[in-house]
Amino acid sequence: MARVLIRNLNKFYDKDVHAVKDVNLEIRDKEFVVLVGPSGCGKTTTLRMVAGLESISSGQVLIGDTVVNELPPMDRDIAMVFQNYALYPHMSVYDNMAFGLKMRGMDRGEIAKRVQEAADILGIGEYLRRKPRQLSGGQRQRVALGRAIVRHPQVFLFDEPLSNLDAKLRVQMRVEIKKLHSRLNTTAVYVTHDQVEAMTLGDRVVVMRGGLVQQVGEPLELYNTPVNRFVAGFLGSPAMNFAPVAVRDGDGGLRADNRGFVIDVPAEVGPRLRPYAGRDVILGVRPEDMQVANGSHPPGLCFDAMVEVVERLGAETLLDLQVGDQTMVAAVEPTISAKRGDKIRFAMRPERLHFFDATSEAAI
Repeated sequence: MARVLIRNLNKFYDKDVHAVKDVNLEIRDKEFVVLVGPSGCGKTTTLRMVAGLESISSGQVLIGDTVVNELPPMDRDIAMVFQNYALYPHMSVYDNMAFGLKMRGMDRGEIAKRVQEAADILGIGEYLRRKPRQLSGGQRQRVALGRAIVRHPQVFLFDEPLSNLDAKLRVQMRVEIKKLHSRLNTTAVYVTHDQVEAMTLGDRVVVMRGGLVQQVGEPLELYNTPVNRFVAGFLGSPAMNFAPVAVRDGDGGLRADNRGFVIDVPAEVGPRLRPYAGRDVILGVRPEDMQVANGSHPPGLCFDAMVEVVERLGAETLLDLQVGDQTMVAAVEPTISAKRGDKIRFAMRPERLHFFDATSEAAI
């Protein structure tokens, strides 16, 4: 196994499109790293440059201690799993998994051993004689994984491998991929636009936007301490609520003033927010950090809202709220009784509030 080192990586298409911008990233040996971001953010292009499927405009990619910029894909000792499975329809499952090894002139006995081992790991041993058209989507994806496993590569690359599966199967395959990584103990780079996949799979997550890396860290680190408004809003479902507020001096501290509510700024945030007194900032609060108020909540963190939509999801209930001229979402216990038009008093958890610069959108 090996680490992957990306240094000042850039990709230009023609003169006007700068798809990947100065990406620097170290993927440690045996680490599972997920690149996540919206469409067009540069995550897949970055992966394809690591794989050798896209030329590198500038910068370096190292696998182990070898600079692989000029090496063809077959010489990089990587294995890639694609979004569309990329199986040969006229070949059996066995032949699909064995094809790459046969092309390298490997001994038949060793090929059979590796294919059987991979099939046993993935639970597809009974399908080895079938053709891809005789398999379900999840089974085809297991075959694609098996084709990568038999290679025994230094690095596994995954390009949105679950996006063609239905929701239930995606959850199952996420678990299978995580278990597979633990069992094989190999380096893996995984690309997805799905932040749930990123949070559940990655040892570390790389959030990208517009070709730039926004933040790198462990999933909960990014969730709890996002460096900017984009990362805060991208990670989490439902997404973080944002509201413009004016920072004002109040009795004994600062207040955040929105036309729909006024809250006291928590003491632990006050020193960071003090330079913004008299200015506008962006308040961020996650739906799960908004609670139905009771007598135990400080009055300075409470506000009134009107329920517009009730979404009962079983484990939780989502309430779409009108707070002044602001729309917000609260995730509450399913036992909370609410209907459209109800006026409910809410409280924000003080230790979970986020503030962002209104201009740069950087976390304060």
